[in-house]
Amino acid sequence: MKQFLRGAAILWVVFRYGLDGLVLDSFQKPGLRMVSRVLSVGRKLDAPRGQRLREALEELGPIFVKFGQVLSTRRDLLPPDVADELARLQDRVPPFDAQIAVATIERAFRRPLSEIFTSFDHVPVASASIAQVHFATVRDRHGIEREVAVKVLRPGMLPVIEKDLSLMRMMAGWVESLSADGKRLKPREVVAEFDNYLHDELDLIREAANAAQLRRNMQGLDLVLIPEILWDFCHPEVMVMQRMNGVPISQIGRLREAGVDIPKLARDGVTIFFTQVFRDGFFHADMHPGNIQVSLDPATFGRYISLDFGIVGTLTESDKEYLAQNFVAFFRRDYKRVAELHIESGWVPPETRVNDLESAIRAVCEPYFDRPLKEISLGLVLMRLFQTSRRFHVEIQPQLVLLQKTLLNIEGLGRELDPELDLWSTAKPFLEKWMLEQMGPQRLWRELRAEAPHYAKLIPELPRLVYDALRQRQRQPDHQHVMRDLLEAQKRTNRLLQGIIFAGVGFVLGLLLVQLLIRIRLF
Repeated sequence: MKQFLRGAAILWVVFRYGLDGLVLDSFQKPGLRMVSRVLSVGRKLDAPRGQRLREALEELGPIFVKFGQVLSTRRDLLPPDVADELARLQDRVPPFDAQIAVATIERAFRRPLSEIFTSFDHVPVASASIAQVHFATVRDRHGIEREVAVKVLRPGMLPVIEKDLSLMRMMAGWVESLSADGKRLKPREVVAEFDNYLHDELDLIREAANAAQLRRNMQGLDLVLIPEILWDFCHPEVMVMQRMNGVPISQIGRLREAGVDIPKLARDGVTIFFTQVFRDGFFHADMHPGNIQVSLDPATFGRYISLDFGIVGTLTESDKEYLAQNFVAFFRRDYKRVAELHIESGWVPPETRVNDLESAIRAVCEPYFDRPLKEISLGLVLMRLFQTSRRFHVEIQPQLVLLQKTLLNIEGLGRELDPELDLWSTAKPFLEKWMLEQMGPQRLWRELRAEAPHYAKLIPELPRLVYDALRQRQRQPDHQHVMRDLLEAQKRTNRLLQGIIFAGVGFVLGLLLVQLLIRIRLF
């Protein structure tokens, strides 16, 4: 009964904001389009469609707001006006009762609150659709009192989420079966992707692990602070971390008055992003201003502070290699190679004509190369490539969609801090170094070094393996012919191994010689 009432409430909001027209207009059947026009009579639907969709999601509640936020990242699927409007969705959720938070903490740790924290602020400092945060103090395992932030999961979320997700799956099935663009929009896959995001965010242990990994990766960079996780006080419903003190990055005037170098802050943000993406393949994928602060502490003055690690992106070595080759092709304006890479990666159907795809990519990218570097938006180029790719039925990978969304966030933030920010020139030295590591001699040396233990174990075993194979072949007819073939194969293998070893030794000696020459030149 409750699910029926929820479904009825959703349909009423859909009707009230004219979303039925947005859906019915795209149906193939003329009768349904006529129904859309009849239902629109007498309703005020003057607001743009993206605005109406955003307002409807806000009225439907936090789960639908979160869905709209995730949907806004799929610019490869949405019209630009709708994606831009959905990007404005914010979690404006009132906090839940502090006593409920206390009960959740005590249930998680099976102890009274006073035995866990030496003090606990019952007034939350932040509240979102999934959780809220309280400040507290705690004694760690060494007896040291520390200021912490306690993130507590909003109670009763899982049943609500499951009900709304089941309704979303049902509606996605309708859209996919009836809408002209339904199959291309892949509504059921989008809902499944949203399902994964939500369930990941409902496990605060997973978020704590993300934070710990990012903190470890960023330790040597000295540009960003990530809170330390207190694992003794973590649970799937409660996460306790180091309390961070900073100024929200949106308060640019206050930062400037404090003496923060704003242009440097913009450049540092770009460096942090490219380091996480291309060096580590593990990046914070929810970098909106609400999750970023700046430290004014003298010891860490001007450094970024990252918060909220529920959504992270990962890239495999093959993803990074694909990106490296694309960047090389873009810098050379080799659009044919970009098209070939799309086909080789399986992103587009194999029957796609390379010339047609090359022409479409050139139309997107070429105008940007004739502009001043500071006017070129990497994120916008990537976004328009995704939109152009729709006509070629490109299968955009989820991890690269997250990358594009994060790049847009970082680029927008950087330009807000410094309108003169030249993203290309800021990123180019980093990208050139990274591409050399990915495609140059450094990668060869790295892979040889990684495979050395395997070769070291294999080489001593080769004579025995060949001997065993020869003995086995001796029991078969025409063994002399087989033995000759095996001996020849062994000789070729030995020559190949010798070549690899000599090449590796020569490569190392060459590197040492280059380093020696550099040092002689420096001194």
